[in-house]
Amino acid sequence: MATEDAAPEDRPADLKHNAIGFVDALVIGLNSTSPAYSIAAVIGPIVALAGIYAPGVMVASFVPMLLIASAFYYLNKVDQDCGTTFSWVTRAMGPWAGWLGGWAIAMTGVLVVGSLADVAVSFGLLAVGLDGWVENSFVRQLLTVLLILVMTAVCVIGTELSARVQNVLILAQVVFLLVFVCVALAKVYAGTSAYDAVEPSFDWLNPFGAGGAALTGGLLLGVFIYWGWESAVNLTEEVEDSATAPGKAGLWSTVILLVTYVSVGFAVVAYAGPGFLAENADEEEFIFAQLAGDVLGGWDWVLLLAVSTSAIASTQTTIIPASRTALSMARRRALPAYYGHISTRFRTPDVSTWWVAGIAIVWYLTVNQISENALLDSLTALSLLIAFYYALTGVACAVYYRRHLFESLHNFLLIGLGPLVGAGLLTWLLVRSVADMSDPANSYSGSSWLGLGPPLVIGLGIAAVGVLIMIVWRLRAPAFWDERPGVADPDVVRGIREGRD
Repeated sequence: MATEDAAPEDRPADLKHNAIGFVDALVIGLNSTSPAYSIAAVIGPIVALAGIYAPGVMVASFVPMLLIASAFYYLNKVDQDCGTTFSWVTRAMGPWAGWLGGWAIAMTGVLVVGSLADVAVSFGLLAVGLDGWVENSFVRQLLTVLLILVMTAVCVIGTELSARVQNVLILAQVVFLLVFVCVALAKVYAGTSAYDAVEPSFDWLNPFGAGGAALTGGLLLGVFIYWGWESAVNLTEEVEDSATAPGKAGLWSTVILLVTYVSVGFAVVAYAGPGFLAENADEEEFIFAQLAGDVLGGWDWVLLLAVSTSAIASTQTTIIPASRTALSMARRRALPAYYGHISTRFRTPDVSTWWVAGIAIVWYLTVNQISENALLDSLTALSLLIAFYYALTGVACAVYYRRHLFESLHNFLLIGLGPLVGAGLLTWLLVRSVADMSDPANSYSGSSWLGLGPPLVIGLGIAAVGVLIMIVWRLRAPAFWDERPGVADPDVVRGIREGRD
């Protein structure tokens, strides 16, 4: 980093403005979802639920994500704060709701970073033929921790470096996936598939083809595969044209993910057939590893490397929302000021970034001591936190713009009704998730924690800890809780209506 980019010594450092452009933000949003890993992780379970209609379920899962992405876009127009949901919900609905939204975002990073790094290491080792290392828990966990530390260092060193790394990783990931899709479909039409292949049909895009129960279960999985695109918006203070570019990057991320997921979904279902995928749904992403060998032969390392690079990229970018949210909360005095420290050299939130990584490492190692299935259970608990803060953001958008929703059809549909419908769908999925997770039989470990499924206990435990910390901090530093909710500035709304940035 050039010395002229550093903050003057006589004032606190700030995030580096205009550090990256729209394309960089778009790439970071895409990589945060870890598309290759996400599709590898859920294709089996979705096919087990929906059969050949799995691509249609992926399309249906896209709808609430697009509606919430619209809320992110319009809220970012009025408040370019790296805390996103935390800041916006505080503005619209008050500090208590805002704090809980921020806590949920921060905890998603803690829960998922270790799992992503573990997958990155496992598939990377498989790609180079070191299968034995994957089976060695000590070696795999050691490499996972080292990867987390390296990716955290990249985040701290600078947003520009992060963007350059992400550009390389997304390019490799997309190329690898396209190779797999093309070869798999070619073998389907040539009749050389090793399984009971089925020729693709547009009928597969019907999300209701397998019935309502299958659609509901698939939507729950869909929340996971699309989650993460909002990382682009968490960089709003560091992106050029911060009022519009980050929101557009989030919107375009969801569209590109839709095309990617549906393409891979068609290829996998057509090549392997719904029967094989349903029978092996519990194998999760390792189905992809097997299919890679069958489809690509000696070139199977291509797909294995795609999943590895996908998880590596997401390991880094998933730290961004959590660290930026902690920074925003500290600036508003909703957390200790210590977490708001910004490196004068790199102009990034170094303290909050390392804290997120440190807690994620402790969580990863601790849960692994219980069992590897417990780690998967903690990943399942993510859907509760994701659905909560996405739904909260959708409601906040309509509430904050409430005095302007009937000024035009545009405002009513895109700022009011759309985000509310998205929030309603996610709230429904949240309730269904709680019901499903309450049964221990639905967990990976199959064990009972306090009479409930481990994922639900983890989710409720995180919520309880958050409420406790919030109350304690409210008593120690009440200033943040004096903030009062407001409404959107009429001038900003007028600018949106007239098409101005």
